[in-house]
Amino acid sequence: MTSRSIFSQVLIFAFYLLLQIFFVRQLVLFNYAFCFVYIASIILLPFDINKVTLILLGFLAGIMVDIFYNTIGANAAAMTLIAFIRPSVISLLTPQRGYDERQTLSLNSMGLTWFISYAATLTIIHHFVLFLLEASDWGLFFPVMVKVICSTIFTTTVVVIIQFFRRD
Repeated sequence: MTSRSIFSQVLIFAFYLLLQIFFVRQLVLFNYAFCFVYIASIILLPFDINKVTLILLGFLAGIMVDIFYNTIGANAAAMTLIAFIRPSVISLLTPQRGYDERQTLSLNSMGLTWFISYAATLTIIHHFVLFLLEASDWGLFFPVMVKVICSTIFTTTVVVIIQFFRRD
């Protein structure tokens, strides 16, 4: 990675965190669909990022959101988990011809179908962990699942829309 690409990734990471903390925080539909656009800060990192760095960035992003949302580690746990399983999800969705390691991970470079399946997979895992930790009761499993499904659709849609405005 060049210093220019590292700087670009830092700006994108900060953009999604600041967007979540200051603007998207109030974006809720019908008290069921919550938007957690900050997960794109991990989803959009390059393929060739070190796994330890990825996990640390996931924890950092989650703890920053936890600080502003007054949640006690739920976002950090969910983000650390998706940072940990991200390489496995990428390898699961790898096409026959593989990837170019220098390729950016974005809607423009990967295609709409692949990007939505990738983003939705990590988003549903994030939301399931986050909402289950917040509920902290298996008796609320079905209401949690409704929130997970609605929020996954909402968050994935917002991330895809933001990707349409991104230049590669």
